[in-house]
Amino acid sequence: MDLPAALYLPEDGVFLATELTIGPWDPAFQHAGPPAALLAREVERAGRIPAGQTVRLAYDILGPVPVGPVRVTARLLRPGQRIELVEAELTADGADRPLMRLTAWRMRVREAAGTPEPAPALPDPQRSRPETADFFTTDVAYHRALEWRFAHGSFNAPGPAAAWTRPLCALVDGEPMTPLQHLLVMTDAASGVSAVLDWTRATFANVDLSVALVRPPAGEWLGLDAATTLGPSGAGQCFADLYDAAGRIGRSTQSLFVEPR
Repeated sequence: MDLPAALYLPEDGVFLATELTIGPWDPAFQHAGPPAALLAREVERAGRIPAGQTVRLAYDILGPVPVGPVRVTARLLRPGQRIELVEAELTADGADRPLMRLTAWRMRVREAAGTPEPAPALPDPQRSRPETADFFTTDVAYHRALEWRFAHGSFNAPGPAAAWTRPLCALVDGEPMTPLQHLLVMTDAASGVSAVLDWTRATFANVDLSVALVRPPAGEWLGLDAATTLGPSGAGQCFADLYDAAGRIGRSTQSLFVEPR
């Protein structure tokens, strides 16, 4: 199967989304993972702390992002030599408001004694099960951007699940996908990996994504261990522990809007 080499092609000040950004709800709209990573890239480019680490990323998903050209901008909200807050926005032609917004705290890096973290309580990627999602409406879509290996659970069955991923493409054509970018491409899928409802009968789209990191992700393989809980009034939450090969690196949360299709 011939796949695009990247999620986005840079072109005259915009980023042209390829088919690898297509989400599961409508082939005209992107999965939120790729634009989340694109915004994280912009935040790190706008930051002023040399080699700083991004420790919290809070996304608001203000509208569906079309599969087409998008623009990203960033500004420093709170400058500092040790701590800074950066805001980034994603827009598209024809939209009357930003479609995604990110605020990210970044900090200086220094040598320090860290709290020991246990190794991932998951089988490593080589002992996990390869799987492809079967609920996407097009064969070339977001699920082809990463290699997925499930330690437990499944894309295609309800309930909690844990999976390792590695990139099969670049985020932006001509650039290697960094571990942080990879983490954001992957992490928005936590609520899909751990879905508890039938994709054909219910919508459970997330309106936000928050990622808190104790250290930067590293290495080729990153993982998530996710569970979704539904409340009695049409809302849900997805929580995931995030890993690299050395251990847990942080957690993510997503708020879900749930209704019948």
